[in-house]
Amino acid sequence: MAYRFGWSSFLLRLLMSAVLVLLTFNPTRFSYIHWVQRSFEADRLGAPHALAGVVVLAGWVILFRATQRSLGGIGMFLAAAFFGTLVWFLISIGALTFESPDMITWVALLCLSGLLALGLSWSHVRRRLTGQIDVDEVDEP
Repeated sequence: MAYRFGWSSFLLRLLMSAVLVLLTFNPTRFSYIHWVQRSFEADRLGAPHALAGVVVLAGWVILFRATQRSLGGIGMFLAAAFFGTLVWFLISIGALTFESPDMITWVALLCLSGLLALGLSWSHVRRRLTGQIDVDEVDEP
């Protein structure tokens, strides 16, 4: 049975991107960055921080590299421009207001999650739209 990419596939990628982004940093102070900062101030940095840091960094490298390979530099710029103008549009119609700095941070983090999810999904979307398939370079022995 052939794999079918659909809305549920995109939403799963969006959820996983949001998990990585929000666990790395968010305004609630329940994040990797805040955990390391509190531990550093208390002079208690250790192996758990380093291990979690390597896992978080690996997640970022995987998602960013996949996004960059799928969208390219121009595509990433266009996706960022899309999310920026979407936020501007929502503000202009009164659907979104920035009453606090935390709100700006949440919107920025969700836009970053959306950009990463779009990058993770773009090869599938492109294939459905154009019939073209993206492949990675493979070294043959």
